[in-house]
Amino acid sequence: MSALAKFMLAEGKIVGGSDNVSSIYTEELHNLGANVEIGKNKGSVSGYDIIIYTDAVSESDLQLSEARKCGKIIISRGQFLYEVSRAFKKVIGISGCHGKTTCVSMLAHIFSVCGKRFCAHIGGRDKTFCNFYYDGNDYFLTEACEYKKNFLLLKPDISVILNSGSDHLECYGSEEKLREAYFTFAKSGSNCVSSYSDLGVDSITFGFDNNADFSAHEIICDNGFYSFSVLDGAVYLGKIKLNVYGKHNILNALAAIAVARIFGFPFDKIAKGLGDFFGVERRFEYLGKFNGAKCIADYAHHPDEIAAAVQTADTVLKGRLFVIFQPHTYSRTKNLFSEFTETLSCIKNLLIYRTFAAREYFDDKGSALTLSQALPNACYGDCPEDIVDFLKKIDKNDLVLFLGAGDIYDIAKSIISGNN
Repeated sequence: MSALAKFMLAEGKIVGGSDNVSSIYTEELHNLGANVEIGKNKGSVSGYDIIIYTDAVSESDLQLSEARKCGKIIISRGQFLYEVSRAFKKVIGISGCHGKTTCVSMLAHIFSVCGKRFCAHIGGRDKTFCNFYYDGNDYFLTEACEYKKNFLLLKPDISVILNSGSDHLECYGSEEKLREAYFTFAKSGSNCVSSYSDLGVDSITFGFDNNADFSAHEIICDNGFYSFSVLDGAVYLGKIKLNVYGKHNILNALAAIAVARIFGFPFDKIAKGLGDFFGVERRFEYLGKFNGAKCIADYAHHPDEIAAAVQTADTVLKGRLFVIFQPHTYSRTKNLFSEFTETLSCIKNLLIYRTFAAREYFDDKGSALTLSQALPNACYGDCPEDIVDFLKKIDKNDLVLFLGAGDIYDIAKSIISGNN
């Protein structure tokens, strides 16, 4: 939402908005000239022509109710994203259960090195472009979120499918319905780039498989950072060296390479763009130290993402691994309970922190406490002091992972700051 607000401000529009708590995003918008209201007693929407809401907002929200009574034009975030995209000549929509933010950021760096006029709408904070960059209307790079089928509102020229894990089943009802939505999204673009070869539509594929159109070979890991050679079919393109942790980022890079090659970008500039990418906030981000041990934050809130974060940690680990995981929404935990327990059961030093409910009401079957009780090696934490107690036994050779999409990131930063 904040990136869309930045776009409207860049277009010279009068923009206002509200949030329950202040953040770096609300501060940025305020500094750019937006009227930002914080807290439960938020201001009136009567002075605005169009009201845009996120699906995380309750239907009973006071400002949304006021907008209906006033007869305002009310548009969902997904619909508004589509309207914004229409201002651009070419639209690239990046979808997938995980990796969207990283892939969009990678593309932003590639497009920048190639001297293209583009806008990047990023779901996180890239270390160079933040969550929004706007330098022309030739290309629009955006995340296409599958929550409540929002990505089906977008009509991209290139539809990218990074992966399709089990998620948002409270919206779709089944994995089959979710996969069908991805297939529909694949058909929405003139070109499709996908990690799957069985979409039922012509697509440019990427992956570790030799049969993929774009594949990675001669993979080398150097203390968590990966380099590899890229083949376009049987044609050798060159080498890539990534400056972000994790083998899974090879796949994100291959997807970005495939998109760039569709537009005919030279490989040497693609390689430089990927080399200029130094990560996104909350994607295996180093936060500092606690009792001498390195602390890393990652947005991982799905079992597959947790597994990837732990696998990445193993490549740089010297001592023991300590993991603090905050579940995000009760429905995700309940729907993927067995997947969570299977992934987390291999972690010896584990604390499950209270659920970040987001848009949901309490559900014991999907609570953090219930999850912790199903894991023999886990303890439960309900406040920051519980995390501090959990970390008292670490030493300088250990590594701490703070995982989750909720407020665990700010809690982690506060704990680390208080320890130094």
